Amino acid sequence: MLLNYDPFDPFRALERLAGSPRQQAVSGMPMDVHRAGDHFVASFDLPGVDPGSIDVSVEGNALTVTAARTAPSGNGDYLVAERPRGRYSRQLLLGRDLDTDRLHASYTDGVLTLTIPVMEKAKPRRIEIEHSGATTSIESQAHEQEEAPTS
Repeated sequence: MLLNYDPFDPFRALERLAGSPRQQAVSGMPMDVHRAGDHFVASFDLPGVDPGSIDVSVEGNALTVTAARTAPSGNGDYLVAERPRGRYSRQLLLGRDLDTDRLHASYTDGVLTLTIPVMEKAKPRRIEIEHSGATTSIESQAHEQEEAPTS
């Protein structure tokens, strides 16, 4: 399980009850998370961010992504400056069943993608049921008793 760590939001519970996924614009680092088989995939939009400024760290069950977007130098005075700049950070709380040792990160076309596998011990598996080696069932024993000659 993967949880986004945000300050208290009283409307989140209502949205969960309504069953609608929450779509919000997060300044600086919008994110999507989905499950793909036995992996969780988190995608962070980081256009214009220098790949060298991106840092992904895991401490305990907290995964933290930080990045910096700077203004290009030597462009003169801005007439309009709507693109967010500065240092951004997002934190996700990871479930115990995620394998952070095998976390994979890639940055392509302004999107940071983190792939976090589920631990082997947490994956669904079939449990074999042991049974005794008896070859006769209760039904066949009852049928044999009915056919047995009486003396």
